[in-house]
Amino acid sequence: MIARVADGLPLAASMQENEQSGRDLQKYQNQAKQLFRKLNAQSPNRCTLEAGDVSFHYLLEQGVCYLILCDALFPKRMAFGFLEDLQAEFHDNYAKKVANTYIQKMKKSYVDSRTRRNFNNINTELQDVQRIMVANIEEVLQPLDTKAGNLSSLSKKYRSDAKYLNTRSTYAKVAAGAIFFITIIIYVRFWWL
Repeated sequence: MIARVADGLPLAASMQENEQSGRDLQKYQNQAKQLFRKLNAQSPNRCTLEAGDVSFHYLLEQGVCYLILCDALFPKRMAFGFLEDLQAEFHDNYAKKVANTYIQKMKKSYVDSRTRRNFNNINTELQDVQRIMVANIEEVLQPLDTKAGNLSSLSKKYRSDAKYLNTRSTYAKVAAGAIFFITIIIYVRFWWL
């Protein structure tokens, strides 16, 4: 359904009955009309409202509300993709008034999971997830490389400092031993002889 936000006036509507579930679509239409009347300029631009086993998804653009009713399990990304396409088509053809046939054609293309468009949408989603994962892995690995380089340089510095301290300690021990022996030799020489 498409409606003006200012006064809730429905501009276009199309409902597809689902005979298997036997839902009362009139009830959902009334809920949608009530929703249109409650929306205003301060309402969120995108929102999903859950109503049991179904969800209302709406998109507000340029004072017009685009609303779709879906099963609760229907992917939100696909629902909002449908609404964005509907909004673009409605905006481009507002003077010609979007025909219900276009809405029906779009619904079929989004409902039929075998269509090329849905495969492209799913492929795009997978690529987005893959890019996010690659970016995250690169963010994690880059600091590790930097830390590994820092640890390597720090270990080399520690090794050279340890060698220097060991050498200095050895010299101090040798010097202390030499002073001790010289003191003993002087003591023996002057006191015993």
